[in-house]
Amino acid sequence: MFVWLNNLKIAIVQKDANLLDELLSNMPQEASLEEIESALVLMGEAISMMEELKSSTLISMQNIKKNLKFLQNDEITSTSRLDITY
Repeated sequence: MFVWLNNLKIAIVQKDANLLDELLSNMPQEASLEEIESALVLMGEAISMMEELKSSTLISMQNIKKNLKFLQNDEITSTSRLDITY
């Protein structure tokens, strides 16, 4: 359990969602009360970290959508302005 807790701390500090998922999928079955309490505190931190990453990802996705829309509109406008017929 000690190694698992240390790996959980590392996953939280590094904001490594993949490692966090792997650790939570393979939780140890036996632990002392102190280790369980530590795990609960760390899981609370992990939840906060994941919510932060989710929020950051949402903002990035919204910015990408805005940029794509701008580029598509700019492309249409540029094409019509530069369309020279002979």
